[in-house]
Amino acid sequence: MGKPTGFLEFERTLPQKDAVENRKQNYQEFVNSYSDDQLNNQAARCMNCGIPFCHSGCPLGNVIPEFNDAVYDGRWEDAYLILSSTNNFPEFTGRICPAPCEAACVLGINKSPVSIEEIEKHIIEIAYKKGYVQPNKSFLKTGKKVAVVGSGPAGLAAAAQLNKAGHDVVVYERDDKVGGLLRYGIPDFKLDKSVIDRRVEVMEQSGIEFRTNAEVGKNVHVSELQSYDAVVLTGGSTIPRDLPIPGRELKGVHYAMEFLKQQNKRVGSSPIEVEEIHAQGKNVLVIGGGDTGSDCVGTSNRHGATSVTQFELMPQPPKERTAAMPWPTYPMLLKTTTSHEEGCQRFWSINTKAFLGDEKGNLRAALVVDLEWETDTYGRPTKFQEVAGSERELPCELVTLAMGFLHPQHQGLLEQLGVKLDGRGNVEATEGEYKTSADRIFVAGDMRRGQSLVVWAISEGRECARKVDEYLMGYSELESKDKIVSYA
Repeated sequence: MGKPTGFLEFERTLPQKDAVENRKQNYQEFVNSYSDDQLNNQAARCMNCGIPFCHSGCPLGNVIPEFNDAVYDGRWEDAYLILSSTNNFPEFTGRICPAPCEAACVLGINKSPVSIEEIEKHIIEIAYKKGYVQPNKSFLKTGKKVAVVGSGPAGLAAAAQLNKAGHDVVVYERDDKVGGLLRYGIPDFKLDKSVIDRRVEVMEQSGIEFRTNAEVGKNVHVSELQSYDAVVLTGGSTIPRDLPIPGRELKGVHYAMEFLKQQNKRVGSSPIEVEEIHAQGKNVLVIGGGDTGSDCVGTSNRHGATSVTQFELMPQPPKERTAAMPWPTYPMLLKTTTSHEEGCQRFWSINTKAFLGDEKGNLRAALVVDLEWETDTYGRPTKFQEVAGSERELPCELVTLAMGFLHPQHQGLLEQLGVKLDGRGNVEATEGEYKTSADRIFVAGDMRRGQSLVVWAISEGRECARKVDEYLMGYSELESKDKIVSYA
């Protein structure tokens, strides 16, 4: 424990952010760094609890009190080694993770939790500057070859772990650059793509091969996978939830990822091969209250939208925990993101009934109605009814549908492999084994568990890699765990 009285002396603080009007003029990251004293004080707030619930709050099981202690003492290499022993990509999670570890922080019972996410980000950035992040080249090669299909966080984590185990790894990515949703989905102002490039370069130097513009099941025949000893599917949950209401076909109604991916490509100078979607000078309506919707808000403001409005079907979340969300569970609280700070009207308990167009087929407005929700004894919404007389038109020329994702793409790869799907349309796998119904084929990440968090994707990739290693090398469970610890 760095400082026994730290949690009593120091309040939670976060790094300063660039002014709203300045950051809206570009797509650069705008969260600054702690000073040395601020970082030391924030690490001192960790109480090194007898039972650190932050461990269980994090799907990766990050060893949080130990790396906070190392940060407080200025032992940067130790902090990096502790953090990277469980988390392959702290530079990603430190930027875009919703930090369930902080929700489980014991200090958070009656005070603000430790700023774990920011401390993680500072550890990895300092590690890069000090040269601690080096390629991991295994000197004991197994002679086994593994294909990883998909280069999002689950695929990258699986590839990194399998490479450490001594297997030869080839990663297939259908887009022109590596990263999956990290590359084409997360705005650059939240995750600068040089952060991805820096990590991919280390992985390439470690011996991992990346093949881009390679969509298995389309321009790469699935028969190519037969040459591998094992295959890991990490394609993600990519089919978005639609809103099939009158006027859905109007010009100006788009899925959120169509909108966000285009902007990522603009910033990255990649070609946009479809009709461009731009918010400049338009009234923008974002349907969906999650992080993807928030990303659409921030992007629309940077485009120069006339107005930005965000809808959510569900009622407004509470600002503090209720009986239905006790500590240390992750609470569904009202979240105001940096994008909301930049300008956005937000409405809850509202339903979109139709999109309205002009004589040329262009979107001009949305027909909406307010909702009244009934709740159970814990205050959780159960069913709703429309509020009489609340129906009205809301002018808008661009709508982004950010209502989540249903399941992975079935056409192509999955159909040709013939893997079984579960009741939700995800790839079915043996519980705890990540093994699909097809021989030698494993699955991890959102493609297996459904739409989830970046930390779950990394965790899935790591665990799946362990099971693939067991399969390839014929280890017993105990032997495999010992081996994984040795090269983690």
